[in-house]
Amino acid sequence: MRKIKVLVVDDSALVRDILSQGLAKDREIEVVGVASDPFIARDKIVQLKPDVLTLDVEMPRMDGVEFLRRLMPQYPMPVVMVSALTKKGAAITLAAMEAGAVDVVTKPSTDIARGLNAMLGDLREKVKIAATMNVSAWKTNQRTSAKPVRVDNHALAESTDKVIAIGASTGGTQAIRRIVQCFPSATPGVVIVQHMPAGFTKHFADSLNSVCKMEVLEAKSGDRVLPGRVLVAPGGYHMTVRRSGGMYLVDCQKGENVNGHCPSVEVLFESVAKYVGANAIGVMLTGMGSDGADGMLSMRRAGARTLAQDEATSVVYGMPKVAYERGGVECLVPLDAIPNTILGMLGGKKMTSH
Repeated sequence: MRKIKVLVVDDSALVRDILSQGLAKDREIEVVGVASDPFIARDKIVQLKPDVLTLDVEMPRMDGVEFLRRLMPQYPMPVVMVSALTKKGAAITLAAMEAGAVDVVTKPSTDIARGLNAMLGDLREKVKIAATMNVSAWKTNQRTSAKPVRVDNHALAESTDKVIAIGASTGGTQAIRRIVQCFPSATPGVVIVQHMPAGFTKHFADSLNSVCKMEVLEAKSGDRVLPGRVLVAPGGYHMTVRRSGGMYLVDCQKGENVNGHCPSVEVLFESVAKYVGANAIGVMLTGMGSDGADGMLSMRRAGARTLAQDEATSVVYGMPKVAYERGGVECLVPLDAIPNTILGMLGGKKMTSH
């Protein structure tokens, strides 16, 4: 079996050594080179043709975001960001994911010895997942603007008691952004679980809020699900929806990982099936694994409308594929057609896979 070729990019010689040695512990991975800045990295990418890049966020001469903005349209490849969990680091990391990075691992800030082993284990797994990803879309359609959304104002006015529930993992930050920024300000309340470490979800919500017509917030317990509002599950907390009189509210609670994640799409979708039922629309986006597949089936059985991102536009066709195979998905839809499909479902339209 051919090993996964990795190029490690970091301005610290110590960190380059630690990452290289940590990755080399996996027999499926070969570190083919290191680079101290993006200019050296660019030359080594051409020379060594790595399968995956690990990239530091904050570097001299050019930061990781600017590097990705130049790299991805010309030479798309899976990139895993290595980020310090600082306010600045989190903001830059999110910008990097919007520029094409597929995942992030966080450098330990406390208990360095134990945290380092956990981080390196996480990095090995994410590098192996990244090597399977389809990032070719960055060469063609990532720079295209979203298609105009057909707004049926009457349908929106009639759908104030509806809830749109979205689940996503790897590749989801870009997909969510492209969908939610198309929604009119009167769109029914949206609840989102994006697999993301604690500390990043607030920046993700703020980033979405800056480009959306709807208000986007990191959720907290007791927040109302309202038309014109998007609630993003906080990292490290499961988010559920419940009904209270004529209102829908969210609860955010710490808990054990479900399907390997907290927040978990499964937990959100099961609560939506129970309390929102036929008033819900469920959306499954790109991601590794099967989180949310059974919850989406529960939603469909409860009368909800459901759709999932198709294989061609998914960075990882894992979560949508499993949800579809288990019978929870009404139709598979290309990313750019998802906003119109959701708004069509609000108006009661029947859908077929595109």
